[in-house]
Amino acid sequence: MEYIYAAMILHTTEKDINEENVTKILEAAGADVDESRVKALIAALEDVDIEEAMETTAMAAAPAAAPVAAAAAEEEEEEEEEEEDEGAAAAAATAGLGALFG
Repeated sequence: MEYIYAAMILHTTEKDINEENVTKILEAAGADVDESRVKALIAALEDVDIEEAMETTAMAAAPAAAPVAAAAAEEEEEEEEEEEDEGAAAAAATAGLGALFG
């Protein structure tokens, strides 16, 4: 996957997607570079419109992300309710202790 990411970084920064640049990015990231995989990537991307591929992938990922975001929001709401309940219980306990010493 890191090979694809390297190509995407090069595309986004408007640099040439070639073996040398892909290798530099992978090495900078600390990856072990396999020259044959770099060559295969460059060959595979020759006829690909990377901008279109990125947009298509982003559109496909957006509907899949919606249920995840909804679940996270629901979980956050439940946590907030639990914190409110705990706060109310602590306040009641403190009031009860105050009555003992009042």
